[in-house]
Amino acid sequence: MTVKKSERLIVKFITNQASQEEIEQLTEWLKDEENQIVFKDFIKTNYAIDAALNTFDSSEVRKQLSDRIAKENNVFYKRRFSSYYKYAAILIVALGGFYFYKNVSSAPVKQNVIIPRVDEIVLQLGNESQNLKANDARNITDKDGNIIGRQEKDRLVYTKTYSEGALVYNTIRIPYGKKFEVQLSDGTLVHLNAGTSLRYPVQFVKNQNRQVYLLGEAYFEVEKDKEHPFDINTQNVNIEVLGTKFNVDTYSGNTSTDVVLVEGKVSMYKDQKTKENQVYLKPGEKGSNERGQSKITTEQVNTEYYTAWVKGSLVFKNASFDEIIKKLERRYNVTFINRNKTLGKEIFNARFDNEPIEVVLKYFSDSYKIDYDIDRDRITIK
Repeated sequence: MTVKKSERLIVKFITNQASQEEIEQLTEWLKDEENQIVFKDFIKTNYAIDAALNTFDSSEVRKQLSDRIAKENNVFYKRRFSSYYKYAAILIVALGGFYFYKNVSSAPVKQNVIIPRVDEIVLQLGNESQNLKANDARNITDKDGNIIGRQEKDRLVYTKTYSEGALVYNTIRIPYGKKFEVQLSDGTLVHLNAGTSLRYPVQFVKNQNRQVYLLGEAYFEVEKDKEHPFDINTQNVNIEVLGTKFNVDTYSGNTSTDVVLVEGKVSMYKDQKTKENQVYLKPGEKGSNERGQSKITTEQVNTEYYTAWVKGSLVFKNASFDEIIKKLERRYNVTFINRNKTLGKEIFNARFDNEPIEVVLKYFSDSYKIDYDIDRDRITIK
């Protein structure tokens, strides 16, 4: 295992974001005594959990380890580990992660420890709103107590039906640091990125276009229905669809609204009444409209660069550092202060797959000698 990969796994473990496969890779790596030294040195350098490491072989440590194993037996029920060091990584999470995150007030917290803000997803139903927690499974009711849908953890699923009455709208707002999914009443699935709001009907009306309003970024998998075309309204441009998969990036801070078509067919236009200068996209194309401009341009792109966020990845292709930190703020719910104006204009290419922000910052620090200070959720680039 390379040094870079081992450090990445350690950080993911300490921040409780490692998968079971990554757990096994790290515990196998820790069988080597030299790797255990590297592991401890890395923890001491980057995290304030020296006290936990100093008692690594104590009887109390072994007791806590045993308790942790017992509690997580349902997760690892298929595997039995005979070696003590098979549990070394779990031990560090149990003691190191617990020590740092739960007892931070009594620990000497170092400057490079990041504590992102945590905000709630808000669902607006008429005049009332409610917070959604990602792990919930419950029915969603309207003001009269009627069930209109169900939350299934990180997805909100509306009852599949068309209405013959008036439109009733809900609005969902996704804070920085979170993603969510909404399955509309026609079966259309919308993946919502951090910092996004979507306004949509609880039920679409028969013989009318399906219409939603987007601010932020979303990946749409539109249910095909030729009798009810699907329209997306943004502050800058309108999009018409029959049934297809595409990404819309229309954050308020962007200089343009971008639509990237993965499959199917969509059109973009400025004037909702006349649809003048309507532009049609083909799969693999990106349509862009600069704010304040009437012209819509198109170009061939690698669609994965624009849709990787749906699976948790961050891809930067010829992106300025200022553009990168803007996306990092949304992804991790932190604040960047860039005092290096020259660096802000520098162009970078990078990809991160479900990485903690510590890994992302360490990559830029190691690869490009970028120096920074951290104060909880505030990162200052020197």
